[in-house]
Amino acid sequence: MRMFGGPMMALVPALVLVGVLIWLSVAERANLSTFWVGGFAAIVVGLLLTRTPRAFAESIIRGLSDNTGAVIITAYLFAGVFGSLLAGGGLVNGLLWLGISANLHGAFFAILAFLLSCVFSAGTGSSVAAALALIPVLYPTGVALGADPTMLAVAVLAGGAFGDNIAPISDTTITSSYTAKATMADVVKSRLPLSLISAAVTIVILAIFGGGGESSPNRIDVDSNALGLLMLIPFAVVIYLAMRRYHIILALMWGSLSAIVIGAVTGLLKLTQVFSIPAERGDSTGLIQDGIASITGAIVLVLFILALAQVLSDSGFMNQVLQRLEKRATKGVRSAELAIAGITLLFTVPLGANAPAILLVGPTIGRPLGMRHNLAPARIANLMDCAANTVFYMLPWHNAVIIWYATVLATASQYNLPTISIGSAVLNPYAWALLAVLLISILTGWNRKYATAADAVPTI
Repeated sequence: MRMFGGPMMALVPALVLVGVLIWLSVAERANLSTFWVGGFAAIVVGLLLTRTPRAFAESIIRGLSDNTGAVIITAYLFAGVFGSLLAGGGLVNGLLWLGISANLHGAFFAILAFLLSCVFSAGTGSSVAAALALIPVLYPTGVALGADPTMLAVAVLAGGAFGDNIAPISDTTITSSYTAKATMADVVKSRLPLSLISAAVTIVILAIFGGGGESSPNRIDVDSNALGLLMLIPFAVVIYLAMRRYHIILALMWGSLSAIVIGAVTGLLKLTQVFSIPAERGDSTGLIQDGIASITGAIVLVLFILALAQVLSDSGFMNQVLQRLEKRATKGVRSAELAIAGITLLFTVPLGANAPAILLVGPTIGRPLGMRHNLAPARIANLMDCAANTVFYMLPWHNAVIIWYATVLATASQYNLPTISIGSAVLNPYAWALLAVLLISILTGWNRKYATAADAVPTI
């Protein structure tokens, strides 16, 4: 496939997509569905710039049918259903019961909010789900118990970033693992030290700055249910199976089935909640449909990015980038790691979603560059994933931050509580801590792993 003006022109369609994303974000109209038009426009612009239209079309189809994308999309579908079942089964109510029964106040409640968000987002694989589910109950409760409103809200956002970073069912974990051709078990095990140290730093910061508000426990009026904690069992099932090197699809399937069984036996879930014939045409059939619907926006955006990534590869653009990196910036393993992490981070800045940034960098730059320096696939995956979960959770035009802020505003208005600024996201302690820990790991070589013979046959 050839472009007018050479391989560098293949970057123009990608810039069109990025431009639309930024435009919508600045206009405060950003969500995954609105980004689809950017993907369509990018492909149209690319078609106008190519000297070989047929080869361009074939490149698009090749990208859409790529095995990497197929696995990622399938994993998204199962992860969406699993998260929907956990939320529908009352995991939020159980986590809230745990916090209130411990009678925690001020900074301690901010720390609790962070930990609950960590558990919920790790269990559902979604920072957005954590914000939507936890803020409506934790924000009014925490403010009533004397937590600082800004740090309380930021604590939930930070916990969502942790879950996105570490969860085997997170879109970023799935994408980084598969594009680096790493096993899920190796990725999670080797990422834990980076993530847990960052979480520990976050807890210290929240302990210092998370309190200071006026405690008014009589304002607490929330629904809590200890039985909801039973929904942690399906989460544990998925974690266990993933760590035992089961395919992530199988782990998610067994996790979903266990959630349905536990919910039905305990009464937390009615089978009609999972699936039933709707009363009206167009209504939801239940949690399974809701879970799939929740990730369709991400899937369509992934398809457009897969297509554009293939165009960048087939045009020769990525090969030129790799050659220049090899000559100038990546003469050693340290500079190679800095390049992988830095490029991933830079791609997250204009994009409204971090998994697509990994999807762009992973197969075209991350894995090829990492393998040239004999880095273990899990290390390559961790460089990309950790970088993608830092600045992404600070900037106000990113989808996770937008949804988090909108939920805080709605909750504050409902309970007549103090509101915060969307710029507060830049205070995200986990994102800053993870960025520092990742940089230290790259510069010192701590936690760096090299490829072995066992890495030749990857299974997600």
